[in-house]
Amino acid sequence: MDIPFLGKWRKRQGPAFGVAVFSEAGEGRAGEGRAGLAELLSECELLRSQASEAGLRLDDSAASLEALDQLLPRWRDDAETLPWLGNDAGLYLGSVVIRTVPGAGWEIRPTGQPVVRLASGREIDVVTAGHEWATGGVPELSQLYAEIAET
Repeated sequence: MDIPFLGKWRKRQGPAFGVAVFSEAGEGRAGEGRAGLAELLSECELLRSQASEAGLRLDDSAASLEALDQLLPRWRDDAETLPWLGNDAGLYLGSVVIRTVPGAGWEIRPTGQPVVRLASGREIDVVTAGHEWATGGVPELSQLYAEIAET
């Protein structure tokens, strides 16, 4: 869809390089809120679509991170897709960590930025890691996951 004013706005604003999540006041029970947040952050629709086109099914496992690292990075040629894919890659990494590393959970910083907090209290900025992976391939998602899972 060609929307002329949107192209001008994007040039002024630059690409989107992050994710912000804000909760509503009176969210209800914390358990329901955390489960809903985890579900929302694990959607990663663009990444899942790109992976599916390459014949890869993302099943929220460490093995799927290794498979993502092996994909030919065709998205690097698309400046519009790159930041969104970086967001999705980071959120997918975080989702895998949340599901497989005991004590890991999503934490939302006051700025609205989601990070993964490990049982040790260490916070991992997975969205920034996703952007680095999408733009340069380093660090590899599987390597970062292995480092996180060790702690």
